[in-house]
Amino acid sequence: MMATADEYLTFADRLQRTGFVTDPWFDGRPRFDPEPFWLTAPEARAMAAAAARVAAATDEAVRLAAGEPACLDEFFALTPSQKLMFAVAAPLWHGVARADVFRCEGGRLQICELNCDTPSGFGETAALGATLGPADRRRGRDPSSALGPAFVRLVARAAAEIGVRGRAPRIGVVYPTELTEDVGQIAAWQRLFAAEGWDVTLGSPFNLEWTGGGRLTLLGEPCDVVIRHYKTDWWGERRPVWRDGFDFVDAEPLAGPLAALLAADECGRCAVLNPFGAVLAQNKRTLAFLWERLPLLTEATQATVRALVPFTQRLEIADGARLRAERGDWVLKSDYGCEGDEVILGTDVSDSAWDDALRAALPGRWIVQRRFTPERDAEGRVANHGVFVVAGEPVGIYTRLSRDATNARAVSVPTLVKDEDADGGGERG
Repeated sequence: MMATADEYLTFADRLQRTGFVTDPWFDGRPRFDPEPFWLTAPEARAMAAAAARVAAATDEAVRLAAGEPACLDEFFALTPSQKLMFAVAAPLWHGVARADVFRCEGGRLQICELNCDTPSGFGETAALGATLGPADRRRGRDPSSALGPAFVRLVARAAAEIGVRGRAPRIGVVYPTELTEDVGQIAAWQRLFAAEGWDVTLGSPFNLEWTGGGRLTLLGEPCDVVIRHYKTDWWGERRPVWRDGFDFVDAEPLAGPLAALLAADECGRCAVLNPFGAVLAQNKRTLAFLWERLPLLTEATQATVRALVPFTQRLEIADGARLRAERGDWVLKSDYGCEGDEVILGTDVSDSAWDDALRAALPGRWIVQRRFTPERDAEGRVANHGVFVVAGEPVGIYTRLSRDATNARAVSVPTLVKDEDADGGGERG
């Protein structure tokens, strides 16, 4: 049951005191719900295993694409800057990812995408975990308690791999400083690193510089590891996805900052997380690549794709007549759209609007994905369990509830796993 107005005000104050949530409301409505979402231990294990399997399948797809250079143009339609990013980093793409896991009838799990470029939700997960009370913790465990330590180990390992020894690594966090939605996530990282005694510098791509001495700096401070919370499709050329779309005012690639970061990465003077190979892994056409190249994949990956990834196809090779006749069975997604942007559910639009979208979508930029039907709770909401995967290992769950597609209006809730010997938990889950 949703908290009363007074209860939510108290909860919102606790969230803001964590320093990881700046605004507990969206358009005047609560963004959070203090009531935990309960999972059984087998459910949590199944979700964790599914996320790890899809991350492994994505890794195989990236390596396969790296061996097929022509597919960067023919299949993925990458821009020149995007191809440069991939060439420098491939086959490396993974550090932190978040798999969006949905539970369907009979406990079947489906993962509609793997957010592996600049996955969000870290700040919200940390804040929600900090609000859990002793009574909740006595009844179950927080599956995200290992997320922060795992992230610290990932960064420490990246620093060690470029030769940082005998001193604390110097960390740069690069993010779109003009946007506020992920400020809490940046704050959570900063606090983690400060607790390790590491120096941290925050800045935008425009604050990067490759010095004459062969050192990457952020706001003049040298960096051993750059955490890149700035999307790969923003570093490169920005192109519309609709035939009648407006050109971006800032369509040109960030040539100077990108060159500086790629130079540091290529010569081994600075580690980049997530690696720029994520420019391909994040592209939703990778899901279509998995299905279209299925016979070339290992048996384990084939089983993962068939079991966990909804059938996905490039729009330009899909049967248009079938898509129109079966509108309610399909979802239309652009290559880099996220969190509900540039995602059209056939069930949510009219025949004419669906037909217009199919006609207006630019070739080479879209996929269609078979729609699945997730379970709903007593209030008609779907749970999107964002399972974090760090260095291939599942280490946390960020749960959002919504009646429609997961977007900014979704409600974030704490996630708890019932002790296997416990008699009960909460009502949700």
